[in-house]
Amino acid sequence: MKLLYTGKTKDVYALDNGNYLLRFKDDVTGANGVFDPGANTVGLTMPGVSKANLRLSKYFFELLERHGIKTHYVKADLENGTMEVLPARVFGNGLEVIVRQKAAGSFVRRYGEYVQEGADLGGYVEMTIKNDAKGDPLITKDALTVLGIMSPNEYETIKDMAQRITNVIAGELKKRGMEFYDIKYEFGKYNEEIILIDEISSGNMRAFRDGTFLAPFDLDKSFTN
Repeated sequence: MKLLYTGKTKDVYALDNGNYLLRFKDDVTGANGVFDPGANTVGLTMPGVSKANLRLSKYFFELLERHGIKTHYVKADLENGTMEVLPARVFGNGLEVIVRQKAAGSFVRRYGEYVQEGADLGGYVEMTIKNDAKGDPLITKDALTVLGIMSPNEYETIKDMAQRITNVIAGELKKRGMEFYDIKYEFGKYNEEIILIDEISSGNMRAFRDGTFLAPFDLDKSFTN
């Protein structure tokens, strides 16, 4: 295998069959030793969280496939903490697509004079450029188009997919007594078709139960117990 990319929470390798292999890490995003799925830096290491996040990603990717939503998922090896995926091409140098059902995190920090923590946002979608040094700046549909990162039709397709995916995930959380707040996705193109990539786990979503934020292992236990 050839190492292609070293990320904050995963490393990416090229496989001989043309696919990629994601190796999940025990590092999580946050600051000053406090976990935060919306952060841009590694804040701490949580032994075992790699396999917990892989289990959730496997669960949700397989669920989405049953709902007819295309993803890069091929298979997962829970014992070794790896996931084989299709070699999708990202938009530009990488974009993050955030869907917000409730106000939290950076949204409240930006717009706190207009909104309170936990206010309903109805599946609001925003996109950011993946650039840690610049703090993952927001980018508009018009800017994405004029910069040649994606077409208006691709933007609308991704927005629709992100909201559909969120409805599936939020529904699964609700069945288990959890309240979904927000989630961060990545999308790419494979054979010119837009598909969901990256992971779906505690590393990129916020969920609460009885008003308490669910830490990574709490979220994992809700789906494995």
